[in-house]
Amino acid sequence: MENDRSPTDDGWFYAPAPPDTNTFTDLGTFNVDGEVFEVRRSDAEGTTLYDWVSGPNDDYGFNTFGGTGASSREQHVASIRDFLAGIDAATGFLRDL
Repeated sequence: MENDRSPTDDGWFYAPAPPDTNTFTDLGTFNVDGEVFEVRRSDAEGTTLYDWVSGPNDDYGFNTFGGTGASSREQHVASIRDFLAGIDAATGFLRDL
């Protein structure tokens, strides 16, 4: 059996991803409908990361992309509520559409 560093039949091989060099601004902890999210924004890309710290699955959450301006608290809460509305209660993951 080949390991991840061995070439594939196509001449490709797997390599670890480079470290994330982006810097982030901590936007705080949001408590929404009994769930807790830690929110941070990528300074370079304008991506907002929402880590669902009270959720049933480790390291789960969602990202929003784009926008150059800061989002309001209400916009963050609305994004979190939209995410939670799509969660399958049995798995704790987003439902398949």
